[in-house]
Amino acid sequence: MYTEMGKSGKIRVLLKIGTNTLTKETSQISRGKIEDIGRQISELQDRYEFIIVSSGAIAVAKQFVKLESSGMEINVKQALAAIGQPHLMRIFQENFRELGLLTSQCLLSYADFEREKSRKNIVNTLNVLLENNYIPIINENDTVATDEIQFGDNDKLAALTAGLIKADLVIIATNTDGIYTKESIGIGRKKTIISVNDLASLRNEITDGKSSQGTGGMLSKIEAAEILREKKIDTWILNGIGDNFMINAINDSIPFTKILNKTE
Repeated sequence: MYTEMGKSGKIRVLLKIGTNTLTKETSQISRGKIEDIGRQISELQDRYEFIIVSSGAIAVAKQFVKLESSGMEINVKQALAAIGQPHLMRIFQENFRELGLLTSQCLLSYADFEREKSRKNIVNTLNVLLENNYIPIINENDTVATDEIQFGDNDKLAALTAGLIKADLVIIATNTDGIYTKESIGIGRKKTIISVNDLASLRNEITDGKSSQGTGGMLSKIEAAEILREKKIDTWILNGIGDNFMINAINDSIPFTKILNKTE
């Protein structure tokens, strides 16, 4: 069980949810999955406070529209993100509200992390939201930025945000039981790497495969963990498809990968 408290008296967790988790590996956003996340937050909120970094805007839009364009594919994806983001937030808001949870939207770009004034504004805004029991739900501002669409599935965005707000723990919810050893994948009997400190050795265990719905993969998660290591923030990579994945991970009742950066 994770026990290291932050200054607020609660453990500050940044939960990063990939598209494959939100869709449960289908072509549509799962309201049941978002409800599951809300139920877990409700059950854990006495000891934990949560910030969510969520992908999925493009996947939501694809449920409603099919855009035709003679322009670049990236422009179509940006347009889909603009259409899908309000729908994604509505689904979060409706499901969380039924559980008595308050939500807020924050759209960020990587340029925001490069300017000192912007960094301070991010920290101040998120802290005020958390102090007033609003759960920040963050996504990249895909309409004006292309980084998430092209490269990272929000893993880097999650790491940068966690560093700014001094999170105690980052949970990256994906569609595997953490990171598997390369040998076990080769023989078709996947074995999860449970705990690791050496990120260099961990890089040797992964392949640069992309996820089916998202744009990330294990490489982008390792790169996020490297950013978090500099801030001494632990990273958990776990399977978010099943119900109660965070509670089960906290209770060590499921296999997942812990990348440890603090003295236990």
